This record gives sequence, C-alpha cells and structure tokens, in this order.
Amino acid sequence: VQLQASGGGLVQAGGSLRLSCAAPVHTFSSSAMAWFRQAPGKEREFAAAISRGGDTTNYADSVKGRFSISRDNAKNTVYLQMNSLKPEDTAVYYCAAARAPVAGPKSHEYDYWGQGTLVTVSS
Repeated sequence: VQLQASGGGLVQAGGSLRLSCAAPVHTFSSSAMAWFRQAPGKEREFAAAISRGGDTTNYADSVKGRFSISRDNAKNTVYLQMNSLKPEDTAVYYCAAARAPVAGPKSHEYDYWGQGTLVTVSS
C-alpha cells in the first residue's frame, strides 16, 4: 500500500505549510491516519492523529495549538496544517495509516507508511 506525502519545503520561522497525504481508497476508508516526524539525528516521533471518521484527533504537546490534522474522505487525503512554525519543527514528516477506527501515538499501531516529505524551518 502506497501513501503519497507532499507539501514539504523551506519556510521561515513563524510561517505556515500544509502537508497532504493521499492513500488508496480501500486503505483510507478503513484507517485512522497520523503524521509522524523525524528530525536529523533524532528518533521518529508522533505529531498528530485522526480517527477513521474524522471526529477524534490528538496531538503531541510540542505541536498542540499550532498544527491541525484533518481528512477529506471524498479525496482519500489527510492533511497537516502547520502554523507558527519553529526551527525545531524541521524534520522529515511521514504519514501513516492504521487498520483501526482509532489509533494513538505509537509507531507500532500503524500498518502503512508514506515516503516522507522534508520540512525545513529557517530562523
């Protein structure tokens, strides 16, 4: 199953970016979705997740209030709106799908992963 992430780039601190991740319809419709990120030299960490129905979201404390996850079930796409970006948000961002109605912040809960998209925030 291929998840296709896009939308990364270079942005100044305080700016915004929106990431997108498209999934095959049979995967997307049955999956909770999430975004993880991995900064240079660090382990991958959870950023945000959204339930299959889109009614439940949760966020890492580090992004709460700045990032917003959403999904468009008609387009089989999940989004991550990132506002007030900081240099410490610089990372490769990965989307992930879990074959469950709801999933949490642990990597092992997710069955499918995208290839990653790089976000660089300059100071």
